Amino acid sequence: MSAGWYLRRLSRMGPREVGGRVGDAVRRRRWRSARPDCPGVTGARFTAVLPAGAIAEVPPDAAKRLIAEADRLMAGHAEYFGVDRDDLADPDWWYDPKTGRRAPSGYAFDVPYRDEDAVGDIKQIWEPSRHQYLTQLAAAYAITGNERYAERVAEHLRSWWTANAPLRGVHWTSGIELGIRLLSWVWIRRLLDGWPGAAGLFEDNPVARNQIWHHQRWLAAFPSRGSSANNHVIAEAAGQFAAACAFGWFPSSARWRADALRSLERHLRGNTFGSGLNRELATEYHGLVLELGLAAVAEADAAGVPVPATVRLVLLRMTDALAAIVDGRLRPPRQGDADDGHGLVVDGAGTDRWASLLATGDAVFGRLAWWPAVTGTDVRTPLLAAFIKPTEPSVARPPSRPGHFADAGLTILRGPEEIWCRCDGGPHGFLSIAAHAHADALSVEVRHDGIDVLADPGTYCYHGQPEWRRYFRSTLGHNTLQLDGGDQSVSGGPFLWTRHAKSRVLVADPSGEGVARWCAEHDGYQDAVHRRRVELTAASRELRVVDEVRGPRRAVRLAFHLGPAIAADLVDHRAQLTWTRDGEDRSAVLDLPGQLTWRAHRGETAPPLGWYSAGFGRKEPTTTLVGTGFADGVREFTTVLRFRG
Repeated sequence: MSAGWYLRRLSRMGPREVGGRVGDAVRRRRWRSARPDCPGVTGARFTAVLPAGAIAEVPPDAAKRLIAEADRLMAGHAEYFGVDRDDLADPDWWYDPKTGRRAPSGYAFDVPYRDEDAVGDIKQIWEPSRHQYLTQLAAAYAITGNERYAERVAEHLRSWWTANAPLRGVHWTSGIELGIRLLSWVWIRRLLDGWPGAAGLFEDNPVARNQIWHHQRWLAAFPSRGSSANNHVIAEAAGQFAAACAFGWFPSSARWRADALRSLERHLRGNTFGSGLNRELATEYHGLVLELGLAAVAEADAAGVPVPATVRLVLLRMTDALAAIVDGRLRPPRQGDADDGHGLVVDGAGTDRWASLLATGDAVFGRLAWWPAVTGTDVRTPLLAAFIKPTEPSVARPPSRPGHFADAGLTILRGPEEIWCRCDGGPHGFLSIAAHAHADALSVEVRHDGIDVLADPGTYCYHGQPEWRRYFRSTLGHNTLQLDGGDQSVSGGPFLWTRHAKSRVLVADPSGEGVARWCAEHDGYQDAVHRRRVELTAASRELRVVDEVRGPRRAVRLAFHLGPAIAADLVDHRAQLTWTRDGEDRSAVLDLPGQLTWRAHRGETAPPLGWYSAGFGRKEPTTTLVGTGFADGVREFTTVLRFRG
């Protein structure tokens, strides 16, 4: 990173964080030459086994999907972030197939993991080493008893431990990777318990014990701090806590367990609004944090470790909030960054992540009458539910489905035939750097029966492709209004915002009589105010968006990004939209503000415009409608979306 970036990053830290990071730097320097060995352990045993009958509770169709995935993995095939791999039978742990580069060796903290030219795409290298594909293979063994799955897991763990000695190389540079890897190892050991070689792979194996000890020592020494204490610190604490519970063989285990639980409790509260939504306002991280929290509670209950009531309360509120914001197909908003990260993976392809979380919430907390129905099945829910003690909530839960989350500034308007509209009037991300935020103030996201009509384009990438990173988190990359070609918030780097637009919701009436309403404004353009009103009329199935600009003469660009399933025919300022859902033709008319000149963009690269990212590392062309013109004084621009029968 440039010297300018370090100065900008430093400016977002407080004195306590600066002091902590100075201490981290000193410790890293000292650790370069001082690498203690794992203390001797005698009589180590693994007792955190699955309760009897847990595997029998796995639904047959979920087991079938998992086994199909396990067989694919056994053949060496996997897909990570849009890159198909056929080398997973004997992986090179430092190789990036996307760029063809291998990460350099050496002392972990010397590896420039953000530099794609030197290292490759770090996400491609890190992801297999989370060992979540090995939890899938271990789960396949637990279900089938077929030892070839267990033997492959053992072969790969031994290979990884040999190739990645403590503090050597790229897999020892990021705490979230160590935390998630520890959680995977706990579940691998648990799921392999019936295999005769399980103890020899873990508790009776000095190499495994050394790795587990060094992972926990690392996490205890280098927690994410201050402005970086987002979802990363949750993963670090959850992994540390799980390992200290299940692998509590070391002199420091009790201290690590207590410290990790305190960190988990504090940061779960800190990362979550009172309404239950994640403060990063990035929905996939809501899912990641909820998965990690549930997995940590499962370990606590398995080990008989008391958990503060606040931990279960936060997870309950997160689960109710998730149930409230999903659309009719159980898809949550596509808001903020998303990198396809999971906390615990024991399911095969085709398992619905959000349905799985709601199913687990039902098993642990009990579903409310207004929750959407969950029809899918998964492997993870019965395994977690076998450990987690059902909780009788000590607080009142929402008596009806919430549509407005005031603290998060998120409002969901709903209409007939599953018309779903998310309106964004919330804070610009979390903490001083708002790492996973997008410049999306006052953006809307509209779906019809689960199909993206006005879409949030997504994330696509983090490192190595700065032009694409800028586009997917820019104001122009969202369904909102841009002034003078600039973003509402100012970026200082790929995970750093140096000025945050402040939004405030003026009206939020998602259950209005016949008409649901929302209105908000933001100050991101300093000498101008952008205010947006949205009305969804049930009877006419009409969504009206009115953008008001107050201030001196400014150049305006108003963007509407269509989902990849939507075909558009733009004539002047009217677009005819068509798509197909379950074999049925659907359509809508989008009447755009006549004061602006409208043009359709699709799959452009210089600069990027007209793209949709369904998942990290994947993008596809889609149609973006952009209107250009000027606003002077007080100006209103009205857009009307009418769904046809």
